[in-house]
Amino acid sequence: MAKICEITGKRPRVGNHVSHAKNKTKRWFYPNLQIKKFFLVEEDMWVTLKVSASVLRTINKKGLNIVLKEARKRGTLAKELGRLVADK
Repeated sequence: MAKICEITGKRPRVGNHVSHAKNKTKRWFYPNLQIKKFFLVEEDMWVTLKVSASVLRTINKKGLNIVLKEARKRGTLAKELGRLVADK
C-alpha cells in the first residue's frame, strides 16, 4: 500500500541527512499516516481511511463531511473517496 494520505495527498519526500561535518546523504521523510475508521452519517456507513495525523486534528475540529468537501474542491481527495462526497 502506498504511503499517501487519502485526503491531503501528503506523500514521502526526499531530503538529506546532514552530519556535523556537513556530509550529506539521501534520506526519506515519511508522513505520519494512521489508518482510522470514520462513520459517514449522510451515507449511513463506515469508511476506513489512511490519513495523516494533522488531518485527524482537522477532522476533529471541522467534521469529516466538511474536510472531504474541501479536499474535493482542492483536488487532493483520493479517487475512491470522490463518490462519497455529494455535490451541494
